[in-house]
Amino acid sequence: MTAYAPGATPRHYLMCEPTHYTVSYEINPWMDRTRTTDTELAVRQWRTLRDTYLDLGHTVDTIDPLPGLPDMVYAANGATVVGGIVYSARFLYPERQPEGPAYQKWFADRGYVTHTAAATNEGEGDMLVAGDLVLAGTGFRTERPAHAEAQELFGRPVVSLELVDPRYYHLDTALAVLSSDPRDPQIAYYPPAFSPGSRDVLARLFPDAVLADDDDAAALGLNAVSDGLHVVVAPRATHLAAQLRERGYEPLPVDTSELLKGGGGAKCCTLEIRT
Repeated sequence: MTAYAPGATPRHYLMCEPTHYTVSYEINPWMDRTRTTDTELAVRQWRTLRDTYLDLGHTVDTIDPLPGLPDMVYAANGATVVGGIVYSARFLYPERQPEGPAYQKWFADRGYVTHTAAATNEGEGDMLVAGDLVLAGTGFRTERPAHAEAQELFGRPVVSLELVDPRYYHLDTALAVLSSDPRDPQIAYYPPAFSPGSRDVLARLFPDAVLADDDDAAALGLNAVSDGLHVVVAPRATHLAAQLRERGYEPLPVDTSELLKGGGGAKCCTLEIRT
């Protein structure tokens, strides 16, 4: 039985303009310090992404970018927010570690209940909400104790998924949640990014999932943002977009190619605030 898009729901996002964006270090296979980065182009692409959300009727808040933190634009890594509770990020690499406290302070200053992580985790980069489940990646950036910590904090089952391809170092580069409807959560994913056991788990939990191909994955097509109907997706992920249309979703290609040089796309730039 094939699942179809249930319909859009308003979302609340936090984003960070890439004012200081550049590739000055290398902590994932996408980064290359010898390639020229165009900060002005990155800002224009980011603003188009933000405006796309606004045009769809979603709420977008912004956090001020801090000098010396060029990856702060990847807001999804800054925290995980479920039921209004904020689980702070605790970054693996020193270059990004100041981002966690900066995002946590933003939430605390606005009255959110925040929890300072004890375990290494990179926010929604590795924790995606699908219905009543939290799908949690591990293998490169987030350690398994963070999964247990999140389960205790959110009171939701956390499903650990092992990532095995360094190009897809965060869960949100290899898997996209298309619908969080608890009655029928839907996802798309790239099977080769996961260990055999994790592929079996995903096949059992989501037998009707959309499966991305090599080209979709290489375009970071799975670093997509869905409101349950509209799916903001990388323009080069054409096979994925065609499958989404067949399922009743409306793919919206938005170019984030300059930000791809840092290893991120639309989802990396978008932290969902779930209250």
